[in-house]
Amino acid sequence: MPQQITVLIAAAFVIAIGYGIVAPVLPQFATTFGVGVAAASAVVSAFAFSRLVFAPAGGRILNRIGERPTYLIGVLIVAASSAATAFAQTYWQLIVFRGLGGIGSVMFTISAMGLIVRLAPPRMRGRISGYYSSAFLVGGVLGPVVGGLLAGFGMQAPFLIYAAALLVAVAVVHFRLKDEVLRETGSTGTRPTMSVAEAWSRGAYRSALVSSFVNGWSSQGIRVALVPLMAVAVLGAGPAVAGLALAVYAAGNALALTVTGRLTDRFGRKPLVITGLAVNGLATMALGLAQDVPWFVVLSLVAGMGSGTLNPGQQAAVADVIGPDRAGGPVLARYQMSADAGQILGPLVAGALADAAGFGWALGVSGALVLLAAGAWLPVQDTLERPDAGPVRRTRPRRGARRGRPGE
Repeated sequence: MPQQITVLIAAAFVIAIGYGIVAPVLPQFATTFGVGVAAASAVVSAFAFSRLVFAPAGGRILNRIGERPTYLIGVLIVAASSAATAFAQTYWQLIVFRGLGGIGSVMFTISAMGLIVRLAPPRMRGRISGYYSSAFLVGGVLGPVVGGLLAGFGMQAPFLIYAAALLVAVAVVHFRLKDEVLRETGSTGTRPTMSVAEAWSRGAYRSALVSSFVNGWSSQGIRVALVPLMAVAVLGAGPAVAGLALAVYAAGNALALTVTGRLTDRFGRKPLVITGLAVNGLATMALGLAQDVPWFVVLSLVAGMGSGTLNPGQQAAVADVIGPDRAGGPVLARYQMSADAGQILGPLVAGALADAAGFGWALGVSGALVLLAAGAWLPVQDTLERPDAGPVRRTRPRRGARRGRPGE
């Protein structure tokens, strides 16, 4: 693996740990300003909304100044936002500071994707996407554990620690990922820009937007917003079971990521994407029908494995469409926006369905959307480049066949 990719993965791990420290504390911190549950939840939405709105501008900035500066500036903005959040004096200050963090977040997210597109060898893109996703996942799982150990230091401490973790990530990328190395692959200013319209003409990109949207809806949206509520309302379980369901989902995701990245580089992007969507969609629909805790936990594990199977192939397909010789800031921004839009709309629509018809309908409709996204990939041509003779296969001499001598 290229050393520059290893640097990005290490930085992603540090960032994810910091985010995991902050995430459980943020809604509780908002309630200290005397607001209700809805207003406290809006603080979380402000971050995602800022990411969605600023993504097109982030793509243009990426094309103008390059991936590395965009990455460093974005992480520094999030660090400043987190530190300012710790010292917020009013609820509206908290909203503004958290929203600014979303701007920085989308900047370093799409720039990291751009760097992976440029630096990852085509036959390793799936594997590297899996490693990168795993770093965020493992860091996100460990973060709340670290945050729990820091609970005695007050609610401001996690935000300051997150800011410090982000500064560490900036230092790692600044000193280990040099501009001289990136110039060897062509500077952003000298590479032709791929337009969104050109990318949209490729079926794989259109399908990736669809699957990214539904994955944001199901895996990032309703998983966090609805599944814990269902554990309490339908199963009569406590927060411990809800936490267990989220943990086994993450475990299933990590388990799949360890192998599916390699598989998507070997067998193609499309088969793994369709398989992941089908598994995730069916498990999500079945989850809405679960009536006991064991099945609830098992189905959460299977849904996580489906999401982990999907992600490497989907990200590698987008990288294949852009290629290392094109600047794809706006293309990457639209791809990121699709996931953010799903993450925002999913809890709202599924939550309304749960109120009107129950959790079974909410999760059933969500799972059906995921299956429709799998159908959108069926007519798409795979983006993995293969030799003209077809897939590379390892062959063995037939039993009894004479081995050729050198020169034969």
